[in-house]
Amino acid sequence: MTADLRHLRAFLAIADAGSVTSAAAVLRISQPALSRTLRQLEQHLGARLVDRSTHHLELTAEGRRFREKAATAVAVVDEALDPARLRPWPLRLGHAWSALGRHTTPLLRRWKERHPDTPLELLRVDDRTAGLLSGKVDIAAVRAPMIPADAEGLLGEWLRNEPRVAAVPADSELAEKSRSLTLEDLAAHPIALNTVSGLTTLDLWPEEIRPEENATIGVANTDDWLGAIAAGNAVGVSTSATAEMHPHPGVVYKPLAGAAEVPLMLMWRETPRGSGRPGHPAVPRLVELALDVLAGDARGTA
Repeated sequence: MTADLRHLRAFLAIADAGSVTSAAAVLRISQPALSRTLRQLEQHLGARLVDRSTHHLELTAEGRRFREKAATAVAVVDEALDPARLRPWPLRLGHAWSALGRHTTPLLRRWKERHPDTPLELLRVDDRTAGLLSGKVDIAAVRAPMIPADAEGLLGEWLRNEPRVAAVPADSELAEKSRSLTLEDLAAHPIALNTVSGLTTLDLWPEEIRPEENATIGVANTDDWLGAIAAGNAVGVSTSATAEMHPHPGVVYKPLAGAAEVPLMLMWRETPRGSGRPGHPAVPRLVELALDVLAGDARGTA
């Protein structure tokens, strides 16, 4: 038996739905037929992808690794068969939040001037690799600590280090301080944490002043993060790019002393030789232009 695209779609539906029953409903096939398709794929790969021994369906370690490959393969096929892709092939630049900060607009404008035949699409994808591992984008602006430790096949180019900033309610005592804030200043307040695509975790605080887990407010994206802070419900930590891209009348950004800077990188998927999986040919040109834009800013000319 040779596995084909049908098997990949079936596996991804199961992984996304979290159960064979729900996935079968989405695919509009019977549960036994879907279970059979999954078994065929596992037999072809010689590995168990789904752990059926627990009450809730979970992917095995092999399943989690294969999910990334399957998603990429399906995305490439769908793109190849999309009639719209016969027209100019857009280069998709992903970001989870704040893109390249103040360098975002110069990059987009300069790309349009230099490469008018290749549209550059800026896409916000709320996950830690900004859509890179799922195949939703060709290249992504990510902050290095956000990349999952088990992510494989990624290449990257360092752009700059971003200083961290504190985000506090505009009417708070912290906003009125003339000095930089510290992690200790923030520790006495509820902390807003973007648990889907954010950079900050409680591990940023030294153990002796680390806030309690129950003293956090979990949010799913930057908009909700800003809303929680502006409402006076929490404080937050991000990088200077957020201050540049997301000014908010209810939020004041303050320099944060004593916290390490964050590397900003462009990352893309490695294309294995002979894999038949194409990468976008314009990726190297975007990396070169991004470095040029940042170098110009450093010279005061961007």
